[in-house]
Amino acid sequence: MTPTELMREWVARFNAADIQGLADMYTEDAVNEQAVLAEPLVGRSAIRKLLEVDFARAKMVCIEERIYECGDTAILQWRDPLGLKGCGFFQFRDEKICHQKGYFDQLSFFKAQGLPVPRDYLNS
Repeated sequence: MTPTELMREWVARFNAADIQGLADMYTEDAVNEQAVLAEPLVGRSAIRKLLEVDFARAKMVCIEERIYECGDTAILQWRDPLGLKGCGFFQFRDEKICHQKGYFDQLSFFKAQGLPVPRDYLNS
């Protein structure tokens, strides 16, 4: 599969809230860097835990705006129905995500989802 096809599969699993299916798309040693996280997540199990937390606290939907492909990398521009926008860079190895870097405004996410801002969020 091409990076674009893999990216569309990731979006489909994300929109189905298929945590195990999403986790299976990452290599065992994958790195997930989110601009909103202090430290990168390393390893499929750490990424799965983040997915469990995120899907437990919010109804998340990813609407593809555009996918760019360059070599082993796909760049996803996305939005959700509540107006949040972001982008993600996904590098693939053997048809699995080995590195992900994501950018979105987490304060806007909390507000759109009606979630309280965690007390320690502003201290990071």
